[in-house]
Amino acid sequence: MMIDIKNEDDQEKMRIAGKLASQVLDMISNYVAPGITTGELDRICHDYIVNEQNAIPANLNYKGFPATICTSVNHVVCHGIPGNKKLKHGDIINIDVTVIKNEFHGDTSRMYQVGKPTTQGERISKITYESLWHGIKAVKPGNHLGDIGYAIQNHAEKHGYAIVKEYCGHGIGKIYHDHPQILHYGTPGHGIEIKEGMTFTIEPMVNAGGASVRVLPDQWTVVTRDHSLSAQWEHTILVTKSGYEVLTLAPSENTY
Repeated sequence: MMIDIKNEDDQEKMRIAGKLASQVLDMISNYVAPGITTGELDRICHDYIVNEQNAIPANLNYKGFPATICTSVNHVVCHGIPGNKKLKHGDIINIDVTVIKNEFHGDTSRMYQVGKPTTQGERISKITYESLWHGIKAVKPGNHLGDIGYAIQNHAEKHGYAIVKEYCGHGIGKIYHDHPQILHYGTPGHGIEIKEGMTFTIEPMVNAGGASVRVLPDQWTVVTRDHSLSAQWEHTILVTKSGYEVLTLAPSENTY
């Protein structure tokens, strides 16, 4: 397995792409409200990426995916297709966006509470976000990918949630989904050794009920089998000499 190690020029281009992806999610936050459709959110993001950022929406037509963003609402785990569904008070939604700039990809996703949030929606979003950061903090040269997965799984399960195991993070750069796979469960000290210059996403999917999922007939949308809530957060990470740099960090983001 060849894992791409980014040189300084590559790293700077990854920073630019990552910042653009984060800016899309900052921008769209003002539009996430009861009554808007997921299709309208997609159109707004698409126009912003193409016209304001002069960048390329990586998801559109990727392996046949028909939209610019993924919109995963409530029990949708990932890969939700934007459409005519109107958001309502109490919904939770994950918006996942990937931007290509100067041939490099920036990939990130974020949870949003629609209108007046529910206690359950706020809690699963919070614990999933914390789980992401437990994984990020395990990133440093000499550690192993299993350290990342263990940190995420341990935190989520400690709070009574289940980790989705069918989907994972991935290497990223000029290639959208590259080596290595970043599992969100694992054993400390196991897996590929983390090295300076690696770039990859960490994107845990956490269910309030069981871990089992199924794919809908559209062949994209993944939902929880028991119809329980699911949440996901994602960042693109660069491994540095002493640890990590989060390339998709929002300016006001809490880093735990």
